[in-house]
This record gives sequence, C-alpha cells and structure tokens, in this order.
Amino acid sequence: MRQHKVQGQRNVHPHLDTFRMLCGGKKSYFAATVCIVTLTSMVTLSYLRLQRPSHLPKIIYEVSKCRGEITNSTITPLTGNRTFIVSPYFDNREGKVTRVIGIVHHEDVKELFCWFCCQPDGKIYVSKATIDVHSDRFGFPYGAADIVCSEPENCDPTHVSIHQSPLGNIDQLPSFEIKNRKAEPFPVDFTVCISAMFGHYNNVLQFIQSMEMYKILGVQKVVIYKNNCSHLMEKVLRLYMAEGTVEIIPWPINSHLKVSSEWHFIHDGTHIGYYGQITALNDCLYRNMQRSKFVILNDADEIILPLKHPDWKTMMSSLQEENPGAAVFLFENHIFPESISTPMFNISSWNTVPGVNILNHVHREPDRKDVINPKKMIVDPRKVIQTSVHSVLRAYGNSVNVPMDVALVYHCREPLQANLPRESLIRDTTLWRYNSSLIMNVNKVLYQTVL
Repeated sequence: MRQHKVQGQRNVHPHLDTFRMLCGGKKSYFAATVCIVTLTSMVTLSYLRLQRPSHLPKIIYEVSKCRGEITNSTITPLTGNRTFIVSPYFDNREGKVTRVIGIVHHEDVKELFCWFCCQPDGKIYVSKATIDVHSDRFGFPYGAADIVCSEPENCDPTHVSIHQSPLGNIDQLPSFEIKNRKAEPFPVDFTVCISAMFGHYNNVLQFIQSMEMYKILGVQKVVIYKNNCSHLMEKVLRLYMAEGTVEIIPWPINSHLKVSSEWHFIHDGTHIGYYGQITALNDCLYRNMQRSKFVILNDADEIILPLKHPDWKTMMSSLQEENPGAAVFLFENHIFPESISTPMFNISSWNTVPGVNILNHVHREPDRKDVINPKKMIVDPRKVIQTSVHSVLRAYGNSVNVPMDVALVYHCREPLQANLPRESLIRDTTLWRYNSSLIMNVNKVLYQTVL
C-alpha cells in the first residue's frame, strides 16, 4: 500500500509544479480563472489515471489455501460471458505473462481479468487481460483470441482463473493449469497438427497412408483435434494412440457454438468457421512449443513431399542453413484429383477399406491463371505468436516460400478443375519413391485393425 501512495505522489506533484510555474505571481481575474481550470483538469486527469484498471497484478486478498475447481475440459465456457477458454500457456518471450488461448465474441467481450493464486502464501493477484482477437475471423462473430495477462513478479503461478470482473470469489471460478512453465529438451523433432476431424470422418485408407508417410518422413507425434469420426476410424486411432504416435485432443466445439463447415461467413446464423480450426491450430502450436523442434500445420489429406531430400530432417537442415533466422517455411499446395486414377498399385486387400488409395493418384492439376496456390507450413513454434491456416499472423522471424523444386504439398482430394482432361494434368510420381515402405507399413496397420 505504501508503494501505491508513493507512486501516486510522483504522479501528482509534477502537475503542482507546473501550476506554480504557470500561475505564480498572476494577479488578474482572467489569469486566476485560467489557472484554476488548468489545475482542476490536471488533478482530474491524474485521478482518472490512478483509478484506471491496471494490467499489472494486484493483491486483492489472501486465502489459507488455493482452491477453485480445476477443469480438464478442452473448451470451457465462462458463465455469463461470450468467452470460451481452451488452455493457458506461460510465455516469457516478451515478459512474464500467461497467454490464454480462447474463443471470444469479437464485439461483446470488453474486459477480462486473470486471477492468480500464489502458493504457499495464498495471495490472490488479479491483473487485467489484454484481449487480442485474431484478425482472421473471416466474418464470423466469434474468433480465436489471445487473452494475455501479466503474472506476479514474485511467484510462478501453476493455475489461473479467468473472470469478467476484478471482484468475486476465486473458489467459485474454474481453474486452469498453466502449461509450458518449464523449458525442457525437445523430445521430438517433428509434430503434425491436424485440426478439427469432423463429419463422422471415415477416409480410413488415406488417413493410414498419410500417417505412415509422416512417419517415413520423420514425424514422431501427430496431434488430432477430434470432433467426431466413424467407429472404424476410432479403432485405427486407438492403435496409433497405443503406439504413442497419436495424441487426441477432444474438440466438442459444436456443444458450445453453432459451427460452420465453411471457412468464411455466409450469414447462415453460424458462430465460428470450419469447426474452430484456427483456435485449434494455435492451441496445438503452444501445446507443442516446448516439446517439438518443428510443428507442421496441415490436414490429414495433405503430405509435404520433399523432392530434393529423402526426409524432412535433411530438408529442414538444408532450409535452415540457407535461411538463418527464419521462423516459418511455406510449401505450395497442389491438388492431385482423386477422380484421375493410375492403377499401378491396385492392392486387392485394400479395396474393402473405405477411403482413397493415394498411390493411384499421381497427376496434379496445373496452376490456375491469377490464382495463388495456398500454402501449408513447417514452423519453429518458439518463434510464432499467432498463426492462421495458410500463414502466420505474428512471428519473431521471417517467412520463407520454399521453391516447388524443393518440396510441395501433395493434396489428394476432389478436383478444383474438374473439367480438365487427363492430358492437361501433370504427371508427378514423387510419391512412388516411398511405395515399398509405405505398402508394407500400411498393411501392418490394416491387419491389426480393419482386415
């Protein structure tokens, strides 16, 4: 309290000095009136500044023990507020802050406060949050947001509660664990983030082929934000979870918001685009910031295929050497239409498995005039602050467009240029370089799950 008084005195006294300089020795009524108005304005401004909610943590009371209901839900709604909390992360890149990944209504959420309980003394600190709604809402009323709060300098809180007011009882607020508190050696080199598996996903064969290609190329972990999928797909996921490759993050966003399967708003009453894909990608980025050297942001039907290197490790080593300080590596997306087939690897046992056999699709669509191909990314997560789907929004390093002769995104899906004849497509058999290992690995998974 004493500190606060001293700070307040420092704020007011300069204005008194200014008043003496302006008004000292003035005798006329006009001069006196001007001086009184000036002094009143200065004191009022000083008072308002002192009363303004501070972004610095303040002790509001003490408790014998930190309580509050610890929540383990992936998406937690705040009571009486259009705010949904995903997860808080410690972030010391620009100061000692807690960065909470969440979803907010871009207009209605004006103020939020972080409540920290410091052990063992039980002091409750409250600091006003900076609410940073990501710029890529694409017209939807709700969007991904960073809710950023300064932490107390003299403690390292393990949990935080978010509230719309600096007043209340912390015992009645949900408490969230603050992740990334301790920096650790990276246990893996490459983690793939797949956001929003939804629509009772059942493209089983292509999913297994993508997973096995990721592993061949150097991936040790795949994080999937799962809304729903088929029973057969669940069986495949359990196998990959058991072997330690897949981590499932439950993503029940449609229990809280009206979701769209479109990426842009079409005034249909929905709240957020593409099952909250952007929020999931940002959470995946921070979730793996301290445990993966690189994070790959792509969909389950996409594979970043190196053309000059055998795998991602040698490719990224070369790219980093050529681009020191780069944070983001962007790879061009190219469509390999599933409607054009080259049945070189028509394996009979695979015909009973639902989904696309990517080995039979080696013709890609040509570039379209005046259309820029979207990109997918491999990023250094410690250098990224906010990401979108095809580019990062804020980062500490440069973004590098990787030339197509180094690598491309193999994207096998329905065509974008459906009217093109086969001879107008470009034959690209890069995927076949991996055919023997891929076929063997896919068969192992199928015989343990589907066949």
